[in-house]
Amino acid sequence: MRIDIITVLPELLKSPFQASILKRAIEANLVEVHFHNLRDYTSDKYKSVDDTQFGGGAGMVMMIEPIDKCISALKSERDYDEVIYMTPDGETLKQGIANQISLKENIIILCGHYKGVDQRVRDAYITREISIGDYVLSGGELAAAVLCDSVIRLIPGVLGNETSALTDSFQDNLLAPPIYTKPREYKGLKVPELLFSGNLPKIEKWREEQAYLRTKERRPDLLEE
Repeated sequence: MRIDIITVLPELLKSPFQASILKRAIEANLVEVHFHNLRDYTSDKYKSVDDTQFGGGAGMVMMIEPIDKCISALKSERDYDEVIYMTPDGETLKQGIANQISLKENIIILCGHYKGVDQRVRDAYITREISIGDYVLSGGELAAAVLCDSVIRLIPGVLGNETSALTDSFQDNLLAPPIYTKPREYKGLKVPELLFSGNLPKIEKWREEQAYLRTKERRPDLLEE
């Protein structure tokens, strides 16, 4: 999988990809992540990527020209399955969306900034708009990192245990059940005895029941879906 991220702040994005699972995935050549500074595609000496909005109003708007040049340059080199724009008014990122995107071969992620992008960018180039929640960030860079993390960990070979991602919260619209590790008892707090029984079908049934009960208590909306 190849991910190309268009941003005005590439330095803000690089750190998450230099540690832990994302770093290992890149080093293992399971995913390529490339950062493109939008200012490299500007045509004036000030490397301007934004301007005031027509009709008046507060906030600067990212201009269409540098975005068009960057996307066109990338598309001249390969085909892309999705051109994703990170924006607060996009569809809310959920596990199902991450699952879908993890199956793609090449994607572009455009990070919004300032007041947002010229609407013509969204109309002409964007194939999918994604939000990570009902709040506003200073830019789309951190949101892009969240999207990448949720997607890359699903690529086969990235996680040490292939079944780990399949038992995460939100797979099958359920939260994860309680989990325990050593010691067996700590300051009077005990692990359920069933987990030491060796009866795997019974343990699995218990986990399914616990996942359902936890979801019903904390996120009943998931059960409705």
